[in-house]
Amino acid sequence: MPVSAATAAKLREAMARLLAGEPLHSDGAMTKENLAREAQVSHASVHRAEDILAEWNARIPQPVLRTPGEVQRDETIAELKGKLRRANQKVTELQSKLDALATVTANLYHENIELKKKQNTRQQGRLTALASDIESHR
Repeated sequence: MPVSAATAAKLREAMARLLAGEPLHSDGAMTKENLAREAQVSHASVHRAEDILAEWNARIPQPVLRTPGEVQRDETIAELKGKLRRANQKVTELQSKLDALATVTANLYHENIELKKKQNTRQQGRLTALASDIESHR
């Protein structure tokens, strides 16, 4: 499905700006993605405009290589993303353990309260029995 005349015109103007090194809407890198950004159309529109895409491929035949700085940056980003992913997994694991410990602590607290109530009841019974024994010996 070919593109409209208006889209084709946008793509040709964008290509001219990129080739001239005067981008308005992108970083100026010679990529199809930037052609779409520069023309302010979808990436799919670039691929539907077969004649314009063929012209682009003829003018930009080699793949765009990343500079050593860009390669290093991308490797650093990938490494940091991995560290962040592992840290998030660890946080999730520790949060699960914390939640489990909080539940156990709450159960033990309530058991402790019940045991103290039972103990107090027994002691009061003993005190009552002790008091009646004392009264009977008088």
